[in-house]
Amino acid sequence: MGTWSSRGLRGSTLEDMINMTNEHYRQQKLALIQKIPTPITPVEIDQSTRHITLAYFEKQSTVDYIGAVQGIPVCFDAKECAVKTFPIMNIHEHQVKFMEDFEKQGGISFILLFFSSLNETYYIPFKDIKFFYERSLNGGRKSFTYDEIDKNYKINSTSGAVVHYLEGIKRDLQNR
Repeated sequence: MGTWSSRGLRGSTLEDMINMTNEHYRQQKLALIQKIPTPITPVEIDQSTRHITLAYFEKQSTVDYIGAVQGIPVCFDAKECAVKTFPIMNIHEHQVKFMEDFEKQGGISFILLFFSSLNETYYIPFKDIKFFYERSLNGGRKSFTYDEIDKNYKINSTSGAVVHYLEGIKRDLQNR
């Protein structure tokens, strides 16, 4: 069973930007996407600030976000990477399975990956995630590199949408 502490805040900048984008999408009636909270059981609480300082994860989470874009079900996870190589171990088996099952039900699954050293965010379609994941299981690389991802899926900002991932969804649908 995993524990939560300060490392649980990794990726919070990306998630804050996605949350702002999701609110903009909701206000513009473009999408309704919700952040899925990870269920935790607090173990230690700082009584002076009422902040949780140690907790256990109750169960494995699936993805960070789920919802609908113009009637299309979507689910995705937000990941950050400080270097140009992303370890596959950061995408867990249960997450891949959930995204695969979601796709089989007619939904769209993907990862938003922020390369913090480059200040660039990419939409990684599920087909690419599955390829990288299966490659790692079959004795290949245990990571994928910046150079391997499709640069056509680079995410740009627009007014109100800091992480404008709707363009990635559009391109993903066109490529299916």
